[in-house]
Amino acid sequence: MLPPDLITEARIISRCEVTSKKRLLESLGELLAGPQLSPDAVFQCLRERERLGSTGIGHGIALPHARVDEIEEPIGAFIQLRTGVDFDAIDNRPVDLAFALLVPGQADERHLQLLATLAEMFNDARLRERLRAADGNRRLLDLLTAAQPGASV
Repeated sequence: MLPPDLITEARIISRCEVTSKKRLLESLGELLAGPQLSPDAVFQCLRERERLGSTGIGHGIALPHARVDEIEEPIGAFIQLRTGVDFDAIDNRPVDLAFALLVPGQADERHLQLLATLAEMFNDARLRERLRAADGNRRLLDLLTAAQPGASV
């Protein structure tokens, strides 16, 4: 199960229209920005991580993530795209669902566990189907917060 404050309705976009991986990362940066973190700073962190290797994990899912010193707790954002974009994913499929994660710079094993939880959660074909069919930020939030790895939603 995801931590209670990891994702909020304000950090979700439903039926977003972007045409590139870069624009998707920029949009996620805008959602994750805060008082001490500009949208451009978040975008740069996510882009730097992508240079190490794509975070497109297959099945149309991307899990961009980065460590940042300016936060004390992990935060997430989610975008459901109208049309998938090329993301250099492991299976070469376009990405249409993206969950971005920022963790504190000094994050320990918990951030790796959180990434593993997200990857397992998005491995559920039924959840992916429901996320793609969902209409509106609230419905997406409900699906994400109810999802548990290994359990059908």
